[in-house]
Amino acid sequence: MMGVRIGRGSLGHANNFQEGGHICRSTMANMNPHRRQFLKTATVAAAVMSLPEKSGAEQSGLFPGFQTRRVATSGAEINLVTAGSGPPLLLLHGFPESHVSWHKIAPRLAERFTVVAPDLRGYGDSSKPADGENHVNYSKRAMVLDQIEMMRAMGFDRFAVAGHDRGGRVAWRLAVEHPDVATQVAVLDIVPDHYSSVTREFATAYFHWFFLVQPAPFPEQLIAGNPEAFLRRFLSASYIAPEAMANYVRCFSDPLTIHAACEDYRAGATIDLVHSKETRGRRVKCPLLVLWGERSTIARLYDVRKVWREQGSDIRAKAMPAGHHLAEELPEQTLAELTAFLRS
Repeated sequence: MMGVRIGRGSLGHANNFQEGGHICRSTMANMNPHRRQFLKTATVAAAVMSLPEKSGAEQSGLFPGFQTRRVATSGAEINLVTAGSGPPLLLLHGFPESHVSWHKIAPRLAERFTVVAPDLRGYGDSSKPADGENHVNYSKRAMVLDQIEMMRAMGFDRFAVAGHDRGGRVAWRLAVEHPDVATQVAVLDIVPDHYSSVTREFATAYFHWFFLVQPAPFPEQLIAGNPEAFLRRFLSASYIAPEAMANYVRCFSDPLTIHAACEDYRAGATIDLVHSKETRGRRVKCPLLVLWGERSTIARLYDVRKVWREQGSDIRAKAMPAGHHLAEELPEQTLAELTAFLRS
């Protein structure tokens, strides 16, 4: 796979990162002993897992005509697939998936756009950086920096972005903090500041928001007992292709991915809230498309259109006859909405 390495940034201290499945010794030495032991075990487990020569997406033919690349940013190594020509479009997946979640619509989008679909840091086949102080290396700000550096390395200083679930949060933070970079933003089935309204119904539906944030290695150990069962708790629907599910299971069976996913949610409950407070009141300056499933949890808990109306001046919002995973459950309609928005 082709690699592109770019200079270090504010997150680029070598002792803060895990490279290629290995946690640096200086980072391990400063960790909580329980977390250190879990990560030692995870590193050994990851080392003995033999990855195929091609990614699961390539082998299954989910992305025909796409090129696989690996781009080194200042804080991680990002695995991605890319194809097409025209205006650049970045597609960001959600939990607990990978770039494979876009396989039903990415080839069609590549007929009009230069599509780039990466695995977020910690997910899929991207690297799993060490936690950092206060989980900073899994903050949405850190993930945004990955995407900007990655796209810049590929020749794009400005681009459109569509994000689902956790990827939607990265897309939203990119739009808020880098208005000079985002040309158009689409967010799928999320609302901003999720912790702002906690009720019994919310806590029941989003139990993992409270489970995954528990100190390591407690949630990691429980999930590692049967990672596939945990994964299928979120991805049990029939519309998820078997080839896609196989990729999700393969990636999420890696103990380092389990830990990284927990860190993503720990960041969401800590450092991400700090960053959100810092930028509270900023409105998205570029056109913003909001899509959500009318049968999804956020449709039951929020007036989604009203919530997002406060975030910008050029906002288009639409409920779709689906649940949470719009691009997989309702690919044709999701493709139509994204294409119409991006072409406008």
